[in-house]
Amino acid sequence: MPLANREHAEWALRAIECGKHVLCEKPMALTVADIEAIKTAASKQKVTAMEGFMYRFHPQHARVLELIRLGTIGEVRSVRASYSFMMKPARIYRLIESVENGGGAMWDIGCYAIHSARMFFDENPVAVTAMAKYVESGADITTSGIIDFGAGKYAHFDFSFERARRCEYEIIGTKGGIKCHTVWQLPGDVPVISWWTEDGRQCEERLPADNHFRLEIEHFSSCVLNGNEPTLSLDDAKANCQIIVAALQSAAQGRVVKLGE
Repeated sequence: MPLANREHAEWALRAIECGKHVLCEKPMALTVADIEAIKTAASKQKVTAMEGFMYRFHPQHARVLELIRLGTIGEVRSVRASYSFMMKPARIYRLIESVENGGGAMWDIGCYAIHSARMFFDENPVAVTAMAKYVESGADITTSGIIDFGAGKYAHFDFSFERARRCEYEIIGTKGGIKCHTVWQLPGDVPVISWWTEDGRQCEERLPADNHFRLEIEHFSSCVLNGNEPTLSLDDAKANCQIIVAALQSAAQGRVVKLGE
């Protein structure tokens, strides 16, 4: 059922306590502590719980990861993730609540930017810095920032409700780069990724259309039926939430927030 972001954790826990498996739309919770509580409850009740980042199940991202594993662009050094669309009146409810209550761009589309950027780093982040523009309710309407993964490796994120539609990421390595042109794929869309290398190779790949919502549900159903751990674990959900909370803290306080403080 549709719920406000601040209600996700409460109702996920209620469902788990009734012995129900839970596929919870992002964000699963607004605090790491709530996700830890969900993880503990799911383990106790022996049910499966997963945060719903549907995009992650589209095959185009597996192809990007394959190119990186093949060494096509060398060692990943930076990622830029950009998500935006112009806010329409029908969607103004996203700005009614403050960021503390789950409102704003961060909890709606920023979580995608951070989640997709994290996909390409093996290292744990060490610090986050961010800047935001707020509306009267205390919701962010535009936010940009940097996640520091150490050793000169950074993820740059920006997202907004007052910019033209954009949902893309770009990865730069020591030998080249890869771009995913459209992360939010409609079922009939033709996915396009492009890559280049410093030795002069350039390629644009058009992949088969697919429905990432269907693939997400099929994956979750398979995990439930076969007792497998979901691709998106609750530890992954905690890691994403930790960065989101740190970024919001950084934007509010105007300082770099070190993780693990």
